[in-house]
Amino acid sequence: METKQVNGKFELIKLPYGTDSLEPVISSATIGFHHGKHLQTYINNLNAALPGSKYENMTLEEIVKTSDGGVFNNAGQILNHNLYFTQLCPPRENNVPKGKLAEVIDCQFGSFEAFKEEFVKKGSTLFGSGWVWLSADNSRKLVITQESNAGNPIRQGLRPLLTFDVWEHAYYLDFQNRRADYLDKMWQIVNWETIERRFICCRCCK
Repeated sequence: METKQVNGKFELIKLPYGTDSLEPVISSATIGFHHGKHLQTYINNLNAALPGSKYENMTLEEIVKTSDGGVFNNAGQILNHNLYFTQLCPPRENNVPKGKLAEVIDCQFGSFEAFKEEFVKKGSTLFGSGWVWLSADNSRKLVITQESNAGNPIRQGLRPLLTFDVWEHAYYLDFQNRRADYLDKMWQIVNWETIERRFICCRCCK
């Protein structure tokens, strides 16, 4: 589903959970700053750049695919954060994927544990700020990628399924410089039903 402007502007998404619902993995303070401050700033910046530009009637995804410079940086961060925040849920024990996605993960990576290890390694070793992604390519093969800064795999023709934010503002209040610990804890709050829906959608849509 594409993200359209409302009356010529993009709006801050509503969280599908309370700001304290992700504790103890992510604190209410982090969610408040991350969603309410950082993401809102990207939205304000992009909305200010749209009037009179070639992007003013585009969807967010179209802007991310075709823009550069400040417009891309802000649009990319909005899209990335929208995907990030809407894939999370309150902590669950033994939180693992089920369904078709679980089968494909086992087939490609050998096991869910092996997949997690590779995903966390990619996130831990990304230099500076950015994102680690699980996406599907045009053949529906799963791909783990690193993207610096505001990068999003849709610019390489991939379909994003899951992402962990490795900008420091995503975890520093709760984990300080322990990025690997943050990534390890994140598996408790992934809403695998949402990731499965994204995967099924990308398998059905061309």
